[in-house]
Formats: sequence, structure tokens, C-alpha cells
Amino acid sequence: MRLAIFGKYFKDDRFNEIQLFFNALISRKIPFSIYRKYYDDCLRNGLHLPNNLTTFNDSKDFDPTIFDVLVSIGGDGTILSSLEILREAPVPVVGVNTGRLGFLAGVAATDSVAMLDELEKGHFSLDKRTLLELSSDKQMFGGVKFALNDFVIHKKDSSSMITIHTYINGEFLNSYWSDGLIISTPTGSTGYNLSCGGPILYPASQSFVITPIAPHNLNVRPIIISDQNVISFEVEGRSRSFLATLDSRSESIDNGTQLAIKKADFCLNLLRLNDENYLQTLREKLMWGYDNRNFRK
Repeated sequence: MRLAIFGKYFKDDRFNEIQLFFNALISRKIPFSIYRKYYDDCLRNGLHLPNNLTTFNDSKDFDPTIFDVLVSIGGDGTILSSLEILREAPVPVVGVNTGRLGFLAGVAATDSVAMLDELEKGHFSLDKRTLLELSSDKQMFGGVKFALNDFVIHKKDSSSMITIHTYINGEFLNSYWSDGLIISTPTGSTGYNLSCGGPILYPASQSFVITPIAPHNLNVRPIIISDQNVISFEVEGRSRSFLATLDSRSESIDNGTQLAIKKADFCLNLLRLNDENYLQTLREKLMWGYDNRNFRK
């Protein structure tokens, strides 16, 4: 088993836990390679690591044929950022949570050493998560045109609302007079979509949800569609530009830019240990369905 280690900055109180994780890797002689920027910005001065470490710099330097698992150390956002390295590579991702919620990053930092036991024993399953793919008449997002959570069109700064003319397979759906519009995967349905009143989608539901942000129409509601559809947009407003985001990455886009969203041809393989399941995470992390009557003796 060979591991790729990806991560972002974490608080100082997590260094002891992460040091124990790397100590376990070294003592068990599990080969690993670290994302260079993560090593330079965070690990080099905080941990005691060997001098002969191997590293990778970017997606071009990442060889998916030599890695069995990518370990993402951080929060849910770190897993989203790992797409910039993985791109279309089928390497499974497991998240060690040093952040807050840990909805996708399901392994607590204190359990990272125990996680290695489970990986070595093969006690895990792969949860295939749908990705969005953006098409545009302009080069955007440095060629990394995929998202695990959502694609969002949003007005810029405090400018007036925008109008987003939306089409499904070329057929007109609606003109959304709003602050923006969210196109979410089932994975992203518990994120921005949820905070804007959209529904929770089960991961295997094979669907997208279209959710307006602060719509200026009382009768406009989110709509769920099959992920086999292509969704395209025309945006207009008083401002000459607006924002487009893929997960946590955003770009300023001029009016008139052609945009379309479809299901990507590949999935993210999210590695789940055998004691994890989506519905349990939903109840515990988001307190979904929480009711005191369920806990009375």
C-alpha cells in the first residue's frame, strides 16, 4: 500500500495527532509521498519528518498508477481541493478531519492511526460520488473544470440582482431573478444548496438540484432533475460581470459568456471505513431528524 498525502493548514493543537499518524506510517514502513506545498507551508516546521521524503508538486507530477489511496488531511474543503491534483485519476480519497464539520472527511484526527489498520486489512468500501463538469466558450479555472459539490452563478459584491435564463437540453426552464443560482450534486446538497432552502439528495440518487439564491419570485422553488441532462445558462444584469464558482474556486465572468453544466464522465471514489455510513453521518453531523423524543428512556 502506497499513500499520497494531501492537505492544508491546520491548527497547532492538531500537530501531535498528525505527528502520531506520520510516526505510524514510518514505523510500519508504509511508503508515502506528500504534496509539496502542504509540506513546505505546514508540515516542515511543525513536524519531525525524515529528510528523504518524496513529494509531488501538481497534477502533472502526480502518478495515479503508484498510489493506492490519497489521504486528505483537513476538512471537507480540503477534499474538494484535492480534485485539482486528482482530476480524472481513479485513486480513492479518505479524509482525516482536522476541520470543523467533517461531513466528507469522516475520520477523526485522533483515529488516523487506527485508520491505517483498517486500510491494511481492507476494511473499507468505495462510495462513488458524481462530479459536475463545466463547459464554456472561454478558458476557465485553469482547466480544472470539475466540481464535487456545486456550480454557482452569483452576482458580484453588492450589485443588483441578476437574471439567469436557464435551459435543460436546450429547452427553456425559467428566468431566475435572484442573487444567483446553485447547481448541486447529491454530495453538495448538504452544503450551500441546503442553506438556501434546497433539499437533501441521497448520494446514489443520480440527480442534480437547481436552487435559486434569494429569488425575487415568491413562487420559484428548487427543482430536482436527472443528472443525464445538460443545463445551460444566459446571464444578464446591470453589472457587466458576475461570479462563477466550482466548489471553493471562483472566477469573474463577463456577461455573454456561454456556460453549461453536465455530469462528468468519471466519479470521485470516496473511501469509507466500514463503521461509516451516510445516514448516520447525516443524523450526527447535521442533526437531521433530531428529536428529543427519540432519546427518552
